Amino acid sequence: MILETERLYLREMNQSDYESLCRILQDNETMYAYEGAFTDTEVQEWLDRQIARYKKYNFGLWAVILKDTDKMIGQCGLTMQPWKDTEVLEIGYLFEKIYWHNGYATESARACKKYAFEILKANEVCSIIRDTNTASQNVALRNGMKIEDKWIKHYRGVYMLHYRYTAKITG
Repeated sequence: MILETERLYLREMNQSDYESLCRILQDNETMYAYEGAFTDTEVQEWLDRQIARYKKYNFGLWAVILKDTDKMIGQCGLTMQPWKDTEVLEIGYLFEKIYWHNGYATESARACKKYAFEILKANEVCSIIRDTNTASQNVALRNGMKIEDKWIKHYRGVYMLHYRYTAKITG
């Protein structure tokens, strides 16, 4: 276990999480900000990328497990992401649709922000969110973040406006 909150714990994903990831990444509604559901191959590549991140950075997107059921309901964690001419530390989150609107994304994102500041000693952490993804924008706001800037990213043949919400160590 990497992190624990009141209702959740976060741990590294492994190959046994493939089916749980498919429920998230192969749902068109869940994946609207990514221009649609992933193929089996894209899900495996996503999982492989997280495992590689754990080895390289000691962090990545982690499985979010609901304590009451011991079921993986989503993923949340920290990744290094390209932003304009640099790389930034990002809190990302993506949950199975049936678990939306229960505060799980906010709960896990807050724990990841605390981890970034206290364990990784980061001075800043961000969430990069597509302009149409108001639910994720609301999570960022509840996580104490503010819009810092914007950038148009090209993904899956589409130009998409993204906002970078940031939280910084103060004092």
